[in-house]
Amino acid sequence: MKVLVTGAAGFIGMHTARMLLARGDEVVGLDNLNSYYDPALKQARLGELASHKAFRFIRADLADRQTIAELFSREKPQKVVHLAAQAGVRYGAENPSAYIDSNLAGFGNILEGCRHGKVAHLVFASSSSVYGSNSDMPFREAQDASHPLSLYAATKRANELMAHSYAHLYQIPCTGLRFFTVYGPWGRPDMSLFMFTRKILDGQPIDVFNMGRHARDFTYIDDIVEGVVRTLDNTATASADFNPLRPLPDRSSAPYRIYNIGNNQPVELLHFIDCLEKALDRTAIRKFLPLQPGDVEATFADVDNLAQAVGFRPKTSIEEGIKRFVSWYLNFYQRTQ
Repeated sequence: MKVLVTGAAGFIGMHTARMLLARGDEVVGLDNLNSYYDPALKQARLGELASHKAFRFIRADLADRQTIAELFSREKPQKVVHLAAQAGVRYGAENPSAYIDSNLAGFGNILEGCRHGKVAHLVFASSSSVYGSNSDMPFREAQDASHPLSLYAATKRANELMAHSYAHLYQIPCTGLRFFTVYGPWGRPDMSLFMFTRKILDGQPIDVFNMGRHARDFTYIDDIVEGVVRTLDNTATASADFNPLRPLPDRSSAPYRIYNIGNNQPVELLHFIDCLEKALDRTAIRKFLPLQPGDVEATFADVDNLAQAVGFRPKTSIEEGIKRFVSWYLNFYQRTQ
């Protein structure tokens, strides 16, 4: 199978491409290698994929309509895993245009490529942040997601709605995955685990927002990728039980699905830091701060629908996942210094 993976130099993109290659698929990787965080890390991730003969990398921007159209016309991917996006919750308040260009216009270009290229299945990254101010947990896909607290969350919810319209109008099978706080080796430097590790090793204080009392459904990268690939193989279909008198947001008369993908075990930030201190054998200097604008106090995924659809539930414990990240971090930065 020939698969286009957007965001291939990104955290989840690199791991997804690697799993697809390992099972024998051909992968075309797309990324713009922007400087939102250190491009050297993105290049190192690509280096992990470069040895595969079935992998080719194309540097391009999602917002470049003509380039994306030409890519689909030339490459003719059978399926698409769309993981490229302007990431980060707080950055949206500083640079909203980056989210509009990449997450809205860019996603529109991907949908158009899938339409004209007759792609068999589009799997795209959504986010737990779409649940916004909803506090009825665990979060279920059928719940309302109309109150995002950040521009990033708003663009992800918009992606879900855009994909649904394409699934309805053009019968393009589309599946959105609401990721819950992904972490692990090769992670993003702007995520808490990466920042905490660096600062603890450097003897610097770490910022602990909401006094460390908020909780996240931290999900290990291998579990995320297993869910992505299984979903890719499980092409979205119309829901037999869709009721137009009581329509639910996670199903449709169109070939469209939405799934949570989380560990189903929220971890309080203070315990998260305790686990990291143990893995590093260091004590963190904690700087307690209030909850930041755009942040939510807790996330907790109900993953029953994913388990029923693809036969998989994330299972890696926070203790084991952090241990694996620290091992990667120490090895990677030791060999790159």
